[in-house]
Amino acid sequence: MIELKTGNIEGYLKRAFGEDARLIGAGDIGNLDEQGMKGFGYGKPLLIVYEVGGERREAVLSIMKGDKYGHQFYWDRAAILMFQYETSARMEKHVRPIGLGYVNGDDALIPVEEPQEFFILNEKLQGHDYFLDLERIRGGDFRDSDVETAREFACWMARLHSVKNDDVHLYYRRIRNLLGSSECILGLVDEAFPHPYPAFDDARFIALEKRLIDWRWKLKGYAHRLSAVHGDFHPWNVLVDSDGSFSVLDRSRGEWGEPGGDLVTMAINYLLWSLYEHDRLSGPWEVLYRAYFEEYLEQTGDREVLEVLAPFFVFRGLVIASPEWYPDHPEPVRRGLLNLIVNVLEDDRFDWENINKYME
Repeated sequence: MIELKTGNIEGYLKRAFGEDARLIGAGDIGNLDEQGMKGFGYGKPLLIVYEVGGERREAVLSIMKGDKYGHQFYWDRAAILMFQYETSARMEKHVRPIGLGYVNGDDALIPVEEPQEFFILNEKLQGHDYFLDLERIRGGDFRDSDVETAREFACWMARLHSVKNDDVHLYYRRIRNLLGSSECILGLVDEAFPHPYPAFDDARFIALEKRLIDWRWKLKGYAHRLSAVHGDFHPWNVLVDSDGSFSVLDRSRGEWGEPGGDLVTMAINYLLWSLYEHDRLSGPWEVLYRAYFEEYLEQTGDREVLEVLAPFFVFRGLVIASPEWYPDHPEPVRRGLLNLIVNVLEDDRFDWENINKYME
């Protein structure tokens, strides 16, 4: 719980406006319980009275509170406040923003001055991209260690997914995002494919979206499955070291989600590589896929996951079938993936042992 102490508020004023800034007083600006017909507020503003260079000023300090409407995490709330800071002054009659900042672990208020872009600095890890191993296998060099790596992926995911979170509304949000986010299914339909697209006309996209609504309502019954996830576990986000160990990159789409999403994200890539040589999952790719799936199901005992996988295959299938993201696919590869995303939605339970039936 953040505590806005007067000393910290004055410290912020000095950082933002100079050492001669002085806090005169701080207190409630009003009672948000008295809002007429409006019965819900995101946060309680604080009136700040201060002076800079001897000039008395007043401002309103606001911090959003978390809630189930897409504001569960501080980065959700930060995005909204950044938007308000950037755009409010450009609107006629809108209140002018004076400052933007964050509260750190010591409850100190730290100003952010004229933000334009943000960055992150990560450690440098050893190893090579896992997709290079898949290319080696495609060249004919398939090793026993490749099967062990696939099994290790599954074991790692099983440990990750064993951490659960009892938050129904967050699970609902993750499924909404799966369908409606700009980075997920509807965003891919709009932006990752040309329209019209001869290989998959707009009527098929419309039918796909309508079918996914049925799945959204089905998945409402699986909120108890909310687990820690990676969110983007694919061959370009895995580094494999010479000793067979691996590291992962670019955790995204939230700390919590449906574990089946991680399971699908890697599995569908074994199918992708196979389609370059066959019209189905076959050869070493089938060996890797089966080792990976078998190990995950054995380690977790989670057979229920098979009941929720279909929309995640649609999402990841659209990604790797996209002519924008993967422009060099031969048309048979793209056609096989597009067949998969349509057919997989027609089974209530994903038949992982017979995935090739979805390719027809």
